[in-house]
Amino acid sequence: MAKIDFEKSLAKLEQIVAQMEAGELSLDEMLAKFKEGMALAQACSKRLNEAERTIEVLAKGEDGRVETKPFPAEPAAGEDSAEEAPDGDLPF
Repeated sequence: MAKIDFEKSLAKLEQIVAQMEAGELSLDEMLAKFKEGMALAQACSKRLNEAERTIEVLAKGEDGRVETKPFPAEPAAGEDSAEEAPDGDLPF
């Protein structure tokens, strides 16, 4: 699947919001726009999360020199990062 063009998707989402706020759509059109807008919002959110994971932060190494390291990755929505305890319970 190709990466979405974030800026174009965001612009389309803003256009959909404006159309919905204008109040000139039928119920069926409103529902279709809502569904399209939700899909765009989810795609934009996913793209932002991907971008965040690629950011590098500066940190000092043990020798005091500045070096780069990957941004700490957080699990994406729907991913479970917690390991289960041996008895099947979550560790908290």
